Amino acid sequence: MSQKTERPVLSGQRIKTRKRDEREKYDPTGFRDAVIAGLEKTEGDLDQISKFLDSAGNKLDYRRYGEVLFDILIAGGLLVPGGSISQDGEKPRTSYCIFDAPEDMESMRNHEQVFVKLIRRYKYLEKMFEEEMGKVLLFVKGFTPSERIKLARMTALWLVNGSVPPNVLLVLNNEHLIKDGIALEFLLELFLTFKQEKGIAYLIQALKKGGLESKLMDFFPPNKRTEEYFKQVFLDKELNEIIKLHKAQASQEAKRELQQTLIDDINDEKAHNEITADIKEFALRTNIPDHEIIVIIWSTIMSLGEWNKKEELVTDQAVRHLKTYCPLLQAFASTDRSELALILKVQEFCYENMNFMKAFQKIILLFYKTEVLSEEIILRWYKDGHSNKGKMHFLEQMRKFAEWLQSAEEESESEDEQKLGD
Repeated sequence: MSQKTERPVLSGQRIKTRKRDEREKYDPTGFRDAVIAGLEKTEGDLDQISKFLDSAGNKLDYRRYGEVLFDILIAGGLLVPGGSISQDGEKPRTSYCIFDAPEDMESMRNHEQVFVKLIRRYKYLEKMFEEEMGKVLLFVKGFTPSERIKLARMTALWLVNGSVPPNVLLVLNNEHLIKDGIALEFLLELFLTFKQEKGIAYLIQALKKGGLESKLMDFFPPNKRTEEYFKQVFLDKELNEIIKLHKAQASQEAKRELQQTLIDDINDEKAHNEITADIKEFALRTNIPDHEIIVIIWSTIMSLGEWNKKEELVTDQAVRHLKTYCPLLQAFASTDRSELALILKVQEFCYENMNFMKAFQKIILLFYKTEVLSEEIILRWYKDGHSNKGKMHFLEQMRKFAEWLQSAEEESESEDEQKLGD
């Protein structure tokens, strides 16, 4: 029986890796050195810097080192945690960056164009730049006061041109930036620059878009979070619209809380006098006027109804439902303005909920009979106080009732005159 001969085996065999499978070692320092060397050759000419960055993208790996690139263009070198510059290498920093640029707005706008051209040329840098700004803003405490001013102004310009979204500013809501007032100072400079470049209306719009309108007080040091100090800070900077925004936001939050309080009281089956007391106490504390409270009450009690989809049935259902809450509405129909606000809200509701289009007159009649609404205010609404929503339809519904009220009012006046004559 013949034995099989063993095949020779190569020892120390080397498997050759294909070039495309090789991955270069991550070398941010080497990338930094190459970028700084190119920037130094431009001698600070911004047009030459843009040309260098445009052409260097073909040789240098921007996709891999985008964050490093923005570190250099903003701070002059590699940023390390805390905001300082890495000192590794012979030339760790260049002066051709935002932090070493003059503070004036013309210079800032010129530097803005370097970023605009770069990101326009290499679109994939957009997301990297957004992430970079989230990091850089966290480091502001480690920068000098002058560097913070320049960064705040540049950030405002980037917000205006859409290079970064306004929600990036939320990273400043950080305890170590807030307690020393650094976050607030940065935002104030940014707001002033934004207002100067685009106007206050666009600034308010950006704050809302970024979800900052309800968090403005959070950027104040804890020991200074008072309405008086908030108002004084923004008045001093002539940012009065920010104060209005803050008040409006606080009012909206209070109204939402009031609505929830009312729902809880109703679900707990509290008596109307208890609910009224709760609402009045809340309103006094939050400065919500009666003409706004009565609208909230209407919206809340209507949201609790499960309405029939048939138009011919929903009117009676609505009247029965509302009759329960008339004492509550009456308690806050304390002024002409409150009464008119209620009628207008009913008009709006009936217009926007088509099944209620024929219910308007019956609802107003109910409120008249239960002394929620007075004849004077109903007639004022009929004559010139109504809104345009379903105007002709609702005026026609109310025509006979309004005519009856008018004749009753005239008869009453005639009787009064006769008594005076006697």
